[in-house]
Amino acid sequence: MKTNAIVSFPKQNEINAEINLTGSKSESNRALIIAALSNGLVKVENLSDADDTVVLNKILKQLANRADNVQQIDVGHAGTAMRFLTAYLSTIKGLFLLTGSKRMKERPIKLLVDALKSIGAEIDYQAADGYPPLMIKGGLTQASKQVKIKGNVSSQYLSALLIIAPSLPYGLSLEIEGPLTSRPYVEMTLTMLEETGIKYKWLENIISIAPQAAVESKLIVEPDWSAASYWYSIVCLAEKASISLTNLKEKSLQGDSRIQEIMQQLGVQTDRTINGIQLNPSAANNIQQEVLNLKDCPDLAQTIIVAAAAKGLNLAFTGLETLKIKETNRVLALQNELAKIGVTLSEAQEVYTLNCDNLNFPDKVLINTYDDHRMAMAFAPLSLLIPEVEIEDLHVVEKSYPDFWNDLQKAGFVVKEI
Repeated sequence: MKTNAIVSFPKQNEINAEINLTGSKSESNRALIIAALSNGLVKVENLSDADDTVVLNKILKQLANRADNVQQIDVGHAGTAMRFLTAYLSTIKGLFLLTGSKRMKERPIKLLVDALKSIGAEIDYQAADGYPPLMIKGGLTQASKQVKIKGNVSSQYLSALLIIAPSLPYGLSLEIEGPLTSRPYVEMTLTMLEETGIKYKWLENIISIAPQAAVESKLIVEPDWSAASYWYSIVCLAEKASISLTNLKEKSLQGDSRIQEIMQQLGVQTDRTINGIQLNPSAANNIQQEVLNLKDCPDLAQTIIVAAAAKGLNLAFTGLETLKIKETNRVLALQNELAKIGVTLSEAQEVYTLNCDNLNFPDKVLINTYDDHRMAMAFAPLSLLIPEVEIEDLHVVEKSYPDFWNDLQKAGFVVKEI
């Protein structure tokens, strides 16, 4: 049975907190696969304690010590693990049944499977065509180094292929077809490979990686900018707040570091400190674009859209198409929950527009999370404006930010489990 959280913010409290964020889930999951392929040469530090990373790390340790030839691997809700393992398992000897939660079995993976098959992987669907579970016969015999894949569906497909490329007998020449969604995540993957000695070439829409071994190296995972985004939202909506976030870098591999410039427009200033960054309200909103393109940082979408709605800003957004195949259909989930404060999010030709003309804050609101961690954390800051915000399934945040509720309490919020 799910346990909910009642979140409130006593008006007498001031928000003045220092928060130590968990390591980036995106960096951690890439680092784990890179390390697994390195024959012990690559070490990883500051791993995320997010459920997705914990699950992937446990699976990789089990694979390293496996005794049997056939193994069932259940990733649960961990979407990155599903994509990365589909590629990784294709390269190591064994027969693997790769499965996940009910929602995972509804999330498409055909483009990645087709790409892997085109270079020699043996993968069969065990239920619906194009969806997990997958039966993977590992130790592929490489048939080609040329592979094509659409760039506008999921950058994780591209990253999965790029990470295994150096370990393949012929390497890979990956051709990206059409526009590239979430480019910073592909750049993150390549930079992390580069940090382990892997060389690549990226010319126009083709990324080439020759067969090569990693060098002895260490990947140090930066704190998670996606987790930082919720604190930007809190400062955005608070009357008065000052929040320090430790160890975040000015130059980050994470595309979600773009939250700094976006939230500057919504009234949050980012100042560099010796230990990281400090967030403070700025004088006024400085909206430079009435249409924000979030194609390169879709994981920020819920946070930004909810914050903009709560401030009554009728902004429009593009680059949200991939949200429909995440943990839930995030566009639909946002539409449902924003309606509870009188806000609509309409869609027309891939442009999503907020209408806040009927914005209102009830005394209490129940936010459904749809098994999606980002829904819980994006809506929790509404407790600065609504006396009681009930968040369905408080444990859902463990997927990416297990300490979220504890950190909220450090900042003066009251969180009650019901």
